[in-house]
Amino acid sequence: MTLTPQIMSETLGAPHEKDRGCPISLVRPDPSLARPLILSSPHSGRDYPAELCDQTSVPVEQLRRSEDAYVDVLIDGATAHGASLVHALFPRVFVDVNRARGELDPAMYRDRMEVRADAPSRRVASGLGVIPRVGSDGQQLYRRRLKFQDAQARLVRFYEPYHDALAGLIAEVRDRFGFAIVMDMHSMPEHSAPGVDFVLGDRHGQSCDPRITEAVEAGLRAQGFVTVRNTPYAGGHTTEHYGQPATGVHVIQIEINRGLYLHETRVRPNAKFDIFRDNLQLFIGEFVARNWNGLTSS
Repeated sequence: MTLTPQIMSETLGAPHEKDRGCPISLVRPDPSLARPLILSSPHSGRDYPAELCDQTSVPVEQLRRSEDAYVDVLIDGATAHGASLVHALFPRVFVDVNRARGELDPAMYRDRMEVRADAPSRRVASGLGVIPRVGSDGQQLYRRRLKFQDAQARLVRFYEPYHDALAGLIAEVRDRFGFAIVMDMHSMPEHSAPGVDFVLGDRHGQSCDPRITEAVEAGLRAQGFVTVRNTPYAGGHTTEHYGQPATGVHVIQIEINRGLYLHETRVRPNAKFDIFRDNLQLFIGEFVARNWNGLTSS
């Protein structure tokens, strides 16, 4: 059973009705239109599982402030430009797929962990591991510590299908074109980068060919947007794990300032949503129309 807040009109797909029972949405373009671009959205899920709602004292309305809300809606027209799409339907406060599977916090569990956690990271220490301990404003998510076997079950049911789908798409696209470009799409609180519209994260030039970062930057700036690179977001697990330019896989993380399209506290689209969505689709169309020959693996 899934509890989904009914906060949007059907045109923006409040519940993910067509995907009920599946933790992800994966959409391929018409094969005749296909281009070597994948757009992923790991943090826009808004289907809240009953087990999370039973374990937390934080209202769903407050939990939703951790979402990259409606990023999936902003990019859902990209298949018309030949892009493939994958996004998580579950919320990041439940399972964060932009973390390594082993980014686990032993202090969250009341029984013995049956697997070895990764070396302690700053993200885990701050409560933002693969099973988050806190929400976006630092509030504790759980009334009591969890059973580790329940956490493991979450990873099997939610984390693994997302990464299986993303890895499968990357393999498909690279097999067809010789390379794949992944735009890992996120949104950021307006206060996290004042005066900035987009933060482009390529792990300081490590996760994609520099021509990709330059093209993204040029395309967004041509529309009048302010962009910066790698500060304060250089990229997460997706860019680090999948971004291997030498093998023909190029990943760039794109953080969108939520003030461009969202009422942040209400977690609802603002009056600029439709215009911004159209501009983003224009950017995607122009990006895929470029000649990307030469990005094949070495």
